[in-house]
Amino acid sequence: MNKRMKIAFLCHFLAVLIVSSFGIIYLFRSEFMPYHSAAIGLKWAELTPSFQILLLALMKATGASCFAVGIYTVILLFIPFRRGEVWPRWAIPSGGLVVCAGVLYATLIVAFNTPSKPPWIAPVVGAILLLTGLFLSLGKANG
Repeated sequence: MNKRMKIAFLCHFLAVLIVSSFGIIYLFRSEFMPYHSAAIGLKWAELTPSFQILLLALMKATGASCFAVGIYTVILLFIPFRRGEVWPRWAIPSGGLVVCAGVLYATLIVAFNTPSKPPWIAPVVGAILLLTGLFLSLGKANG
């Protein structure tokens, strides 16, 4: 891999770390996040058990989706991308950008409509890294 492709690889890999970390956190939480509490004005213990189950199920579904995108992206990075195949240059950012856009959209809904301050910067940084990796990987083959 040339220098440009190595930097693209690094950008994609850093984005995967962000998306996967978010996924792992949500997948293994036993209660909602502090910004969720601020959004609804209730502590975890104040929720009914059925509402706790519903929220945890939604968090785990989101977490599993993020983690799954992370796994497939790592596989694409370490096998076809490193081999120099062209198709993963588009496939790698596609899944991550969908996840980042969805997470950012949901986060901004919460931020604009509640007193909560959810972490919107992570999906923005992830998307920027994915787009940077895409543009770098589509550049000239040499350099």
